Formats: sequence, C-alpha cells, structure tokens
Amino acid sequence: MPSVPGPSAVLSALERAADAAERLLAAVPQLAALPAVVDRVIADVDGLMARIEATRVEADAVVGRTEATRAKADGLIDDSAASVARLVVLLDSLEPSLAKLQPTIERLADTTDPHEVDALVQLIDHMPVLAEQVERDVLPVMRTLSSVAPDLHDLLDVSRELNEMLGKLPGMGRVKKRVEEQQQEDQGD
Repeated sequence: MPSVPGPSAVLSALERAADAAERLLAAVPQLAALPAVVDRVIADVDGLMARIEATRVEADAVVGRTEATRAKADGLIDDSAASVARLVVLLDSLEPSLAKLQPTIERLADTTDPHEVDALVQLIDHMPVLAEQVERDVLPVMRTLSSVAPDLHDLLDVSRELNEMLGKLPGMGRVKKRVEEQQQEDQGD
C-alpha cells in the first residue's frame, strides 16, 4: 500500500502549488498580450513577404530588361559584322596605297600652317568663278594665238622694210639721231 505523506510533505507540496499558481497568474497578462504580439509578428511577416514579392517582381523586370538589352546588343553585333567585314576588305585594299602615302601625309601634316589651309579653302571657294573666267576670257584668246604668230611675223617684216625705207629718205638720218638721243636722255632720267 502506498504510504501517506506527512504534514511537512503536504505543506511543501502546497507551497510548490502556490508558487506554481502565482507564476501562472503572473503569466496570464503575458499570455493575454501574446495574441497581440503574434498579430504584430504576422503583420511584420506579411509586410516582409510583400516587400520580398515586390523585390522579386522588380528583379524579374530587371532580368527582362537585361534580356531585351542583350538581344539588342546581339542584333547590333550581327548588324555591325557585315560593316566590319566591308571595312576590313576596304582597309586591306587601301593598305598598300596608304603605306606609300604615309610619309607624304606626315610631311604635309608637319609643314602645313593653318593660314595655308585657310588660303587653300579660299582658293577652292574661288575656283568656280576662276574656271568660268578662264573658259570665257582666256581660252578664246589662247585658241587664236596660233593664227597670230604668222601675222606678227608679217608685221615685223613690214616694220623692218618701213624702217629701211625711212632710213633712205634724205634728212631722216638727223631725225633718227635726235630720236635716239632723246630716248637715251629719257632712259638716263
């Protein structure tokens, strides 16, 4: 049979029960506040979840824009490949000429003054007017020069003959001498 507890054991059990009841009563306000704390934690978790979802949506949008940018870059690279290929062919064909011209271009760059460039630009600006004047005024004269030469020879021959005839006229020797003296005086002044 079980033994009956003594008075000290009962008192000790009652004290422990009173302490437990006291602790339980002290925990009641905390237990009453617990649903509010749980509600705050749930609200914080809901807010955190909403921010996480918003961040995920923004990250998806960034990934989408990144994909679009990458696709555009791929398109540009594909488009530029043909241009680059044409440029390579062009540069390969021009390389020998450019290599030969390089010393000349370097000398030109070293010796060309900005004023000379300005003068060249001004000359180029005047070229249409100059070309028109040369075509209108100079070239017609140049075309007639071939027919002028025989005429000049004939004129010189006639002038010599006239000079000889004048020299044979009486008294013309003195006139000729006076003209020569006057020309020498004019040259001396």
